[in-house]
Amino acid sequence: MAKRKAANLLPKLNETGRDLISYIQDGYELETDSLGGNPVLRRLKDNEEIRPPFANRSTIKAMEQRRLISPGKGRGPLTIVWRLKKQVK
Repeated sequence: MAKRKAANLLPKLNETGRDLISYIQDGYELETDSLGGNPVLRRLKDNEEIRPPFANRSTIKAMEQRRLISPGKGRGPLTIVWRLKKQVK
């Protein structure tokens, strides 16, 4: 159901971006390297990692330019954790 809500409110974002937002809303954390590449989704409750084959650096950049996500401090020195900037209903 979260995918449908995100799809309705974010028509300019491609399917990959909508999928990433739905994962973030479902309790995953989006992490990248310091340049925004190699995205990893990490579930917060059990630390399970998923490497989404559908996402890349340009997907992250497009979401940041649309002000949907903002960078935060990661677990490692060269890791960025991305957070939702505004709530998507």
